[in-house]
Amino acid sequence: MPSFVTVLLLTAASFVAALPLEPRAPPGVPTTAAAKTQLAALTVAAQGPQTGYSRDLFPTWITISGTCNTRETVLKRDGTSVVTDSACVSTSGKWFSPYDGVTWSAASDVDIDHMVPLSNAWKSGAAAWTTARRQSFANDLTNPQLLAVTDNVNQAKGDSGPEAWKPPLASYYCTYAKMWVRVKYVYSLTITSAEKTALTSMLATC
Repeated sequence: MPSFVTVLLLTAASFVAALPLEPRAPPGVPTTAAAKTQLAALTVAAQGPQTGYSRDLFPTWITISGTCNTRETVLKRDGTSVVTDSACVSTSGKWFSPYDGVTWSAASDVDIDHMVPLSNAWKSGAAAWTTARRQSFANDLTNPQLLAVTDNVNQAKGDSGPEAWKPPLASYYCTYAKMWVRVKYVYSLTITSAEKTALTSMLATC
Protein backbone atom coordinates (compact mmCIF):
# COMPACT_ATOMS: atom_id res chain seq x y z
CA MET A 1 0.00 0.00 0.00
CA PRO A 2 1.54 3.36 -1.00
CA SER A 3 2.46 5.69 1.83
CA PHE A 4 0.85 9.07 2.35
CA VAL A 5 4.03 10.77 1.14
CA THR A 6 4.07 8.67 -2.05
CA VAL A 7 0.44 9.50 -2.78
CA LEU A 8 1.15 13.18 -2.15
CA LEU A 9 4.11 13.16 -4.53
CA LEU A 10 2.16 11.34 -7.23
CA THR A 11 -0.74 13.78 -6.86
CA ALA A 12 1.65 16.75 -7.12
CA ALA A 13 3.29 15.26 -10.21
CA SER A 14 -0.09 14.74 -11.85
CA PHE A 15 -1.06 18.33 -11.05
CA VAL A 16 2.15 19.68 -12.60
CA ALA A 17 1.63 17.53 -15.70
CA ALA A 18 -1.90 18.89 -16.05
CA LEU A 19 -0.83 22.51 -15.94
CA PRO A 20 -1.00 24.28 -19.30
CA LEU A 21 2.31 25.14 -20.91
CA GLU A 22 3.43 28.72 -20.73
CA PRO A 23 4.60 30.56 -23.84
CA ARG A 24 8.35 30.91 -24.18
CA ALA A 25 9.20 34.46 -25.11
CA PRO A 26 11.64 34.83 -28.00
CA PRO A 27 14.87 36.72 -27.29
CA GLY A 28 15.07 40.48 -27.37
CA VAL A 29 11.56 41.43 -26.23
CA PRO A 30 11.90 45.01 -24.96
CA THR A 31 10.39 46.46 -21.82
CA THR A 32 7.17 48.40 -22.25
CA ALA A 33 9.00 51.69 -21.72
CA ALA A 34 11.64 50.77 -24.30
CA ALA A 35 8.98 49.68 -26.79
CA LYS A 36 7.16 53.00 -26.44
CA THR A 37 10.41 54.89 -26.98
CA GLN A 38 11.26 52.78 -30.01
CA LEU A 39 7.76 53.20 -31.45
CA ALA A 40 8.09 56.98 -31.17
CA ALA A 41 11.37 56.80 -33.09
CA LEU A 42 9.96 54.89 -36.07
CA THR A 43 9.32 56.74 -39.31
CA VAL A 44 5.64 56.94 -40.25
CA ALA A 45 5.10 56.56 -43.99
CA ALA A 46 2.74 54.95 -46.45
CA GLN A 47 3.69 51.42 -47.46
CA GLY A 48 5.63 51.01 -50.66
CA PRO A 49 4.40 48.83 -53.53
CA GLN A 50 4.40 45.04 -53.58
CA THR A 51 6.07 45.25 -56.99
CA GLY A 52 9.00 42.88 -57.35
CA TYR A 53 8.32 41.03 -54.09
CA SER A 54 9.12 37.32 -53.92
CA ARG A 55 9.59 35.18 -50.85
CA ASP A 56 12.66 33.78 -52.60
CA LEU A 57 14.30 37.18 -52.09
CA PHE A 58 14.33 36.36 -48.35
CA PRO A 59 16.26 33.05 -48.21
CA THR A 60 14.54 31.24 -45.38
CA TRP A 61 15.35 28.28 -43.13
CA ILE A 62 19.09 28.33 -43.59
CA THR A 63 21.37 25.90 -41.77
CA ILE A 64 22.04 27.11 -38.23
CA SER A 65 24.05 24.27 -36.71
CA GLY A 66 24.86 20.76 -37.93
CA THR A 67 21.75 19.43 -39.66
CA CYS A 68 19.42 21.96 -37.97
CA ASN A 69 17.90 24.76 -40.00
CA THR A 70 16.15 27.85 -38.66
CA ARG A 71 12.70 26.26 -38.39
CA GLU A 72 14.02 23.25 -36.49
CA THR A 73 16.08 25.51 -34.22
CA VAL A 74 13.01 27.57 -33.27
CA LEU A 75 10.93 24.42 -32.72
CA LYS A 76 13.55 23.19 -30.23
CA ARG A 77 13.83 26.62 -28.60
CA ASP A 78 10.09 27.22 -28.20
CA GLY A 79 9.01 23.65 -27.45
CA THR A 80 9.05 21.52 -24.33
CA SER A 81 10.66 18.04 -24.16
CA VAL A 82 11.44 18.20 -27.88
CA VAL A 83 13.08 15.09 -29.32
CA THR A 84 14.76 15.24 -32.73
CA ASP A 85 16.15 12.58 -35.05
CA SER A 86 19.55 12.57 -36.74
CA ALA A 87 18.24 14.99 -39.39
CA CYS A 88 17.13 17.41 -36.62
CA VAL A 89 13.44 16.77 -37.40
CA SER A 90 11.25 17.04 -34.30
CA THR A 91 9.73 13.61 -33.65
CA SER A 92 7.98 14.51 -30.39
CA GLY A 93 7.45 17.39 -27.98
CA LYS A 94 4.89 20.00 -27.03
CA TRP A 95 4.44 23.50 -28.38
CA PHE A 96 2.31 26.20 -26.77
CA SER A 97 1.07 28.75 -29.29
CA PRO A 98 0.93 32.14 -27.52
CA TYR A 99 -1.37 33.64 -30.16
CA ASP A 100 -4.32 31.36 -29.34
CA GLY A 101 -3.31 29.48 -26.18
CA VAL A 102 -3.37 26.04 -27.81
CA THR A 103 -0.81 23.31 -27.12
CA TRP A 104 0.28 20.97 -29.90
CA SER A 105 2.14 17.66 -29.74
CA ALA A 106 2.98 17.39 -33.45
CA ALA A 107 5.47 19.74 -35.08
CA SER A 108 3.42 19.54 -38.28
CA ASP A 109 0.68 21.56 -36.56
CA VAL A 110 3.11 24.39 -35.85
CA ASP A 111 4.33 27.16 -38.13
CA ILE A 112 7.26 29.45 -37.47
CA ASP A 113 5.79 32.92 -37.74
CA HIS A 114 7.79 35.90 -38.92
CA MET A 115 6.63 38.54 -36.44
CA VAL A 116 7.00 41.20 -39.15
CA PRO A 117 5.97 39.30 -42.30
CA LEU A 118 8.40 39.30 -45.19
CA SER A 119 5.94 41.03 -47.52
CA ASN A 120 5.24 43.71 -44.92
CA ALA A 121 8.97 44.27 -44.52
CA TRP A 122 9.37 44.53 -48.29
CA LYS A 123 6.79 47.32 -48.42
CA SER A 124 8.31 49.15 -45.45
CA GLY A 125 11.94 49.28 -46.49
CA ALA A 126 13.31 45.82 -47.23
CA ALA A 127 12.85 46.22 -50.98
CA ALA A 128 16.02 48.30 -50.92
CA TRP A 129 18.05 45.77 -48.91
CA THR A 130 20.67 43.36 -50.14
CA THR A 131 19.77 39.68 -50.29
CA ALA A 132 22.17 39.05 -47.41
CA ARG A 133 20.29 41.47 -45.17
CA ARG A 134 16.95 39.98 -46.15
CA GLN A 135 18.31 36.54 -45.31
CA SER A 136 19.40 37.76 -41.87
CA PHE A 137 15.94 39.24 -41.31
CA ALA A 138 14.15 36.04 -42.35
CA ASN A 139 16.27 33.88 -40.05
CA ASP A 140 16.79 36.26 -37.11
CA LEU A 141 17.25 34.33 -33.86
CA THR A 142 18.59 37.33 -31.92
CA ASN A 143 15.49 39.54 -32.02
CA PRO A 144 11.83 38.55 -31.42
CA GLN A 145 11.18 37.93 -35.12
CA LEU A 146 10.51 34.17 -35.08
CA LEU A 147 8.17 32.12 -32.91
CA ALA A 148 6.31 28.82 -33.05
CA VAL A 149 2.53 29.21 -33.36
CA THR A 150 -0.54 27.30 -34.53
CA ASP A 151 -0.29 26.88 -38.29
CA ASN A 152 -3.78 28.05 -39.28
CA VAL A 153 -3.52 31.09 -37.00
CA ASN A 154 -0.28 32.04 -38.70
CA GLN A 155 -1.95 31.57 -42.07
CA ALA A 156 -4.85 33.79 -40.98
CA LYS A 157 -2.32 36.51 -40.11
CA GLY A 158 -0.74 36.33 -43.55
CA ASP A 159 1.23 39.50 -44.23
CA SER A 160 -1.06 41.72 -42.16
CA GLY A 161 0.17 44.37 -39.78
CA PRO A 162 -1.39 44.89 -36.31
CA GLU A 163 -3.83 47.42 -37.75
CA ALA A 164 -5.46 44.56 -39.69
CA TRP A 165 -4.73 41.45 -37.58
CA LYS A 166 -4.14 40.79 -33.90
CA PRO A 167 -3.62 37.54 -31.97
CA PRO A 168 -6.88 35.82 -30.93
CA LEU A 169 -5.77 36.18 -27.29
CA ALA A 170 -6.13 39.81 -26.24
CA SER A 171 -3.91 39.01 -23.24
CA TYR A 172 -1.01 38.69 -25.71
CA TYR A 173 -1.49 42.12 -27.30
CA CYS A 174 1.14 43.73 -25.08
CA THR A 175 3.90 41.24 -25.86
CA TYR A 176 2.95 41.09 -29.53
CA ALA A 177 3.18 44.86 -29.90
CA LYS A 178 6.50 45.02 -28.09
CA MET A 179 7.97 42.38 -30.39
CA TRP A 180 6.60 44.02 -33.55
CA VAL A 181 7.99 47.41 -32.55
CA ARG A 182 11.38 45.94 -31.66
CA VAL A 183 11.80 44.23 -35.03
CA LYS A 184 10.76 47.31 -36.99
CA TYR A 185 13.10 49.44 -34.88
CA VAL A 186 16.13 47.16 -35.23
CA TYR A 187 15.72 47.01 -39.01
CA SER A 188 14.74 50.68 -39.46
CA LEU A 189 11.47 49.73 -41.16
CA THR A 190 8.68 52.26 -41.53
CA ILE A 191 5.19 52.02 -40.08
CA THR A 192 1.91 53.41 -41.35
CA SER A 193 -0.25 55.81 -39.36
CA ALA A 194 -2.86 53.08 -38.81
CA GLU A 195 -0.15 50.67 -37.71
CA LYS A 196 1.17 53.15 -35.15
CA THR A 197 -2.33 53.74 -33.78
CA ALA A 198 -2.87 50.00 -33.37
CA LEU A 199 0.51 49.49 -31.69
CA THR A 200 -0.08 52.40 -29.33
CA SER A 201 -3.43 50.89 -28.31
CA MET A 202 -1.88 47.45 -27.80
CA LEU A 203 0.98 48.83 -25.69
CA ALA A 204 -1.60 50.55 -23.54
CA THR A 205 -2.73 47.08 -22.39
CA CYS A 206 0.69 46.34 -20.84
